[in-house]
Amino acid sequence: MQPCGTFNVDYAQEMSIIRTKTQWILAILGLVLLLTSPLYLNDHLLSLVINLAIIIVAVLGLNILTGYAGQVNLGQAAFVCVGAYSSALMITKLDMPFLITIPLAGLTAGLIGLIFGLPSLRVKGFYLAMTTLAAQFIIPTLIAHVRTDITGGGNGIIIPAQQLGNIILNTPTSIFYVIMPTLILLVFVAKSLMRGAIGRAFVAIRDNELAAESMGINVFKYKLLAFFICTFYAGVAGSLYVCWMRVINYDFFPLMDSIWYLGMMIIGGMGSITGAIIGPVFIYSLDQFLTWEASQLAGVFRALPTTLPASMHLMLFAIIIIIFLIFEPRGLYHRWVLFKTAYRLMPFSY
Repeated sequence: MQPCGTFNVDYAQEMSIIRTKTQWILAILGLVLLLTSPLYLNDHLLSLVINLAIIIVAVLGLNILTGYAGQVNLGQAAFVCVGAYSSALMITKLDMPFLITIPLAGLTAGLIGLIFGLPSLRVKGFYLAMTTLAAQFIIPTLIAHVRTDITGGGNGIIIPAQQLGNIILNTPTSIFYVIMPTLILLVFVAKSLMRGAIGRAFVAIRDNELAAESMGINVFKYKLLAFFICTFYAGVAGSLYVCWMRVINYDFFPLMDSIWYLGMMIIGGMGSITGAIIGPVFIYSLDQFLTWEASQLAGVFRALPTTLPASMHLMLFAIIIIIFLIFEPRGLYHRWVLFKTAYRLMPFSY
């Protein structure tokens, strides 16, 4: 719903992402605030922002596949692993510039994602979930045991600090200005894709696959495209992770990460690019708070087992997801839309 007095007069205006002067002002102020954050955040907080940005990239891809196209993926962390190892090998073995490895790592993960997307022609739902879950076990196993002289096996790969011109990417501030513009670009691309013909085809397949096929949509083609886009984003997230951590191991990408990505998508709001940002911000902030709270409890109640605070942390996370599934299945973004609509209709918001 548009603000009162705002009308679309042509198709280009209808499809634009930012429409009103107020939205332009808020968008510019938000970008300025975001891009100047290294000036007023310390290294610890900046590190949390960088980690959050990498998670958002992975969740964005998952939301395109699951939220828009309706295809389940339980192995997103494995494709992040593919992107990380691809970028690391290009840097260490081929001596390629880091910026070039970002899209190439995405393409590598995307092509491997197509392999696991092929069964989507014949299976769906729980069976497709099992297919993508297999990726979570197959990919780390291959990395661990096939050509360990290349992948490093259990030792992983150490990557030297990268350079952009005369700037060495060895501080949170320098890495922030690589990761954050990449995130902004990927958000814009995702928003544009989902507002166009591709996004409409994905939604049609999600809502009714048979009806979409009867309308002339090539279902298998768009399913594979959704898998490619999802895993491309995962590969880019893995490449950014390499730039940030400078050391990788397949143990860094467990199944639990894939579950976290799904939980973030559900809580943020499936089928919404904004929800794919809100969800990780909410869950990651909550995770940091609960981790701090668990450490405080461990210090106060010294008689408790040391593993209890950590267990409580995981239980609270699971309870929160259950609550959202029951009381707010459309996620936080849906609640934001209701608030925004009520605000625009005041004093007749009823």
